[in-house]
Amino acid sequence: MSEPSIETAAPAPVEWSIPRGLIVLLSLAAAVVTIAGLKAFSSVVGPVFLALMLTIAVQPIQSWAHRKGWPAWLGMAAALVSVVAILFGIGGALALSAVQLASLLPQYADQLNDLLDHGRGWLSDLGVSSDQIHKALSGIDVGKAAGVIEQILGGVLGVFSNLFFVLALLLFMAVDGMTMDRRMAIVARERPAIAQALSNFVIGTRQYLIVSTVFGAIVAVIDGGALWAMGVPLPILWGLLSFITNYIPNIGFVIGVIPPALLALLDSGPVLMIWVIVVYSVINFVIQSIIQPKFVGDAVGLGVTITFVSLVFWAWVIGALGALLAIPLTLLVKALLLDIDPTTRWADVLIGAPMEKKKQARAETAVDRE
Repeated sequence: MSEPSIETAAPAPVEWSIPRGLIVLLSLAAAVVTIAGLKAFSSVVGPVFLALMLTIAVQPIQSWAHRKGWPAWLGMAAALVSVVAILFGIGGALALSAVQLASLLPQYADQLNDLLDHGRGWLSDLGVSSDQIHKALSGIDVGKAAGVIEQILGGVLGVFSNLFFVLALLLFMAVDGMTMDRRMAIVARERPAIAQALSNFVIGTRQYLIVSTVFGAIVAVIDGGALWAMGVPLPILWGLLSFITNYIPNIGFVIGVIPPALLALLDSGPVLMIWVIVVYSVINFVIQSIIQPKFVGDAVGLGVTITFVSLVFWAWVIGALGALLAIPLTLLVKALLLDIDPTTRWADVLIGAPMEKKKQARAETAVDRE
């Protein structure tokens, strides 16, 4: 008589998972290390990303040349020539205007001394002692104006030295751009989520650059014309400054109005300075605060708070170039950390991306066309 067999159940596998708190701490530690590395190599990271942005901006020229049946090298050359013409055009105009400004400032030495005398008298009327006035105004020296201008010109030369590095990067990226469509098609087959995220980044960045460039040109023409009509010296220089600072979100207008307002004060007194500030405020508030944010929001899908925080963060990490490229840099981080993983795309709601679905639909259409 056989004994009944006793079946023993197999032990359940033990599931081991990392605590969520530890994951958060590790992520924060990795972020700190990454930020420290970016800050340490900011002199390289900034020009590299600038070259990437310029390559993305002119990539449609290569695609257009390919559709027309042109050789790949000819499309690459056309895109590269376009970027070089833009860079040297803006850089040359800024350098020429900086030289004109350096030769113009010494003429306002007497006006600056008069303003300082009025300032001393006003402070004395308020009961401020002469010693305190001397300490407050001792750092202002008209004789240092030439040294400041030399530093500005030295900074311009430094920009041109980085410009050659950017041009070299542009050449290499343009060569790689000739085969980028085929590479992205392979990525789309193997990793659709990655291709989707990168496509969103490219489309959003290109649309942002187009919108900022168009509105920057409008603001530059209007500001320069207004300054010329009011008789402010060097209106072309301040128009170019308005165009460049338009790429700086939120506070670009404030940066652009300070130099022409101060020069108007030295040239014609406080009345003209007030008029410059009022005209700038009206023009830039209507265009940059009412009209442009609607188009930028549709292009990038970033909230106002995230835009401002990204400006402060990237300016601290990379410097002045980070302020100009704050939005594209944020879009790249968003693509690599959020859009690349379908499980984290819910975070788009938190960072303020109301147009994300429409943007993704456009990106999917672009990928399908490729």
